[in-house]
Amino acid sequence: YNGEEGWTFRGKLCAMNYGEGQSVCVKAKDVCNWLLHSYVWGVAFNENRKGFAGFFVASDFDKEKGEVTIVFQAIGASTIKLSNKNEGEEIAHFAGPLGAATELENVKNACVIGGGVGCAIALPQAKWLKNHGAQVDLVAGFRNKEIVILEDEMIENSTNCIICTDDGSYGVKGFVTNVLKENIENGKQYDCVIAIGPIPMMRAVSDVTKEYGIKTIVSLNPIMIDGTGMCGGCRVTVDGKVKFACVDGPDFDGFEVDFDEAMSRGRSYSDFEAKARENACNLYKKEVQ
Repeated sequence: YNGEEGWTFRGKLCAMNYGEGQSVCVKAKDVCNWLLHSYVWGVAFNENRKGFAGFFVASDFDKEKGEVTIVFQAIGASTIKLSNKNEGEEIAHFAGPLGAATELENVKNACVIGGGVGCAIALPQAKWLKNHGAQVDLVAGFRNKEIVILEDEMIENSTNCIICTDDGSYGVKGFVTNVLKENIENGKQYDCVIAIGPIPMMRAVSDVTKEYGIKTIVSLNPIMIDGTGMCGGCRVTVDGKVKFACVDGPDFDGFEVDFDEAMSRGRSYSDFEAKARENACNLYKKEVQ
C-alpha cells in the first residue's frame, strides 16, 4: 500500500459479525505481560518484548470469505513486528469485532474525510454509504504524493473523491478542511460528516462543521489495553462524561469530544513507545546481520 502495510486475516466468526468502524485485536505471540497500546491506530508493545498486541479498525472485510483486512504504518514496536510476519504465518490471537459499529442508517448525503492511514478506516464507511444509495464525497488528506494510499479503492467507493496533499505534490494543495468548507459554501447539503485520522484534523473538521450545524462523527483511537472497558486506559471525555473508546466507541459526536484531553493522554507514553520501537528495530537489525 505505497509505504503502508496491509494484512488480510482469516477469522470467519469475526468477519461474519463485523460492522463498519469496529476493531479487532491482533496478537502475534502467545505471551502475557503486555502493558500498553500506543496512540497511533492501535500500535502496541509489552515490557518483555516477546509478544505484542494491537487494536486495528479494519479497512475491509468479507463476510462470505471470512476475511478481515487491516492497513497500518510500521512506526511502533508492534506494527514493526507485524510487518515482519510472512504471508501464511499464523498469529496467536485474533479477536473481534470490538466496539460499536458506525451508525450510518438514513444518511443520504455524506462527506467522509480521511487523514493519512485513517483513509483506510474511512474507506468502509464510504463503501457502505455508497452501496446503500447515499451521495458520498470522500476527501483524503496526505502530507505528500509518496504516501497516498488506496486511491483506486476510494474512487470506486465514492461519488466524488478528492485527494489533498499538504505540499501540493498531488491533487489539491492544502488541508481537508479547506475542501470541506469550500464544498459547503458552494452549496453542498451534507447531513453527516465523518472524520477519521489524527486528532488535530478531526478537531479542525468539527470546528468547521459546527459553524453550519452539520452532524459530525469522529473516530477516536486512544491508548488501549484489554479492549473490554475494564482497564480504563482508553477513557475519553465526551459531553462531560467519561466514555471508553474500546466499547462505547470508537465513534463519537465531534462537537462533544474533549480533544485537548485526548491529545494530552495520547502523549502520555511517548517515551515508552520510543524505547520499544528502538528495541524492535535493533532486534531486526541483528537478525539481518
